[in-house]
Amino acid sequence: MTNLSPIPCMVLAAGRGERMRPLTDHTPKPLLEVQGKKLIDWHIDGLLENGFSQVVVNHAWLGEQVVAHLAQPKRTNLNIQFSKELTALETAGGLRQGMSLMKLDDYFFAINGDVFCPNFPFEKIQGIVQKLRDHHPTSLAYLFLVKNPDHNPQGDFQLKGSLVKDKDAQGSSLTFSGAGIYHQDLFKSIKIGEVAKLAPILRQAMNEDQVLGELLSVPWVDVGTPERLAELNK
Repeated sequence: MTNLSPIPCMVLAAGRGERMRPLTDHTPKPLLEVQGKKLIDWHIDGLLENGFSQVVVNHAWLGEQVVAHLAQPKRTNLNIQFSKELTALETAGGLRQGMSLMKLDDYFFAINGDVFCPNFPFEKIQGIVQKLRDHHPTSLAYLFLVKNPDHNPQGDFQLKGSLVKDKDAQGSSLTFSGAGIYHQDLFKSIKIGEVAKLAPILRQAMNEDQVLGELLSVPWVDVGTPERLAELNK
């Protein structure tokens, strides 16, 4: 049976934003503004414009502000659920807890709430998911990669054809954008509420050739410091 309904999505908004202080002492990082619009709203609007209405947002630090902002009734067709983390669960732990709020068949999409990528190709997600469903053996993740920014010159992974592999001495590396499509089985070893990092889980799947991906060709900035935020708002 082909399932064409849009997959669930998650926006990760639980980070403390230490490097963004003092800006994040009183405002959670996803609510900082870029070009007159809150960071998280760029993602939420992009998802909605492309038919994704089932969205989970996790939150921890100053999370009540995130909830209050997104609970405003201005987006009537948005079905948003909040995953509260009493302590930050790291990315994989946050995804695993967020999954418990989703109606999941297999895949879901997630993106970091603190990256600025106004032209992210949300319109491609559903087509990629169809290809993943037709791909055997099952791929556990599909990552969107970007060219290495100045603050991450070593990169994270390598793209070999459509396979994403851990970086080695040969070949050039790329940076993980913070956006990916994940199969629920990627997180089956994690208990709900457990702290778990994403990179080790991805590397394990890469060793089994279960991670695919592509290079993003749109502007992308990890808004990790006040300087980068100021640059974007010039």
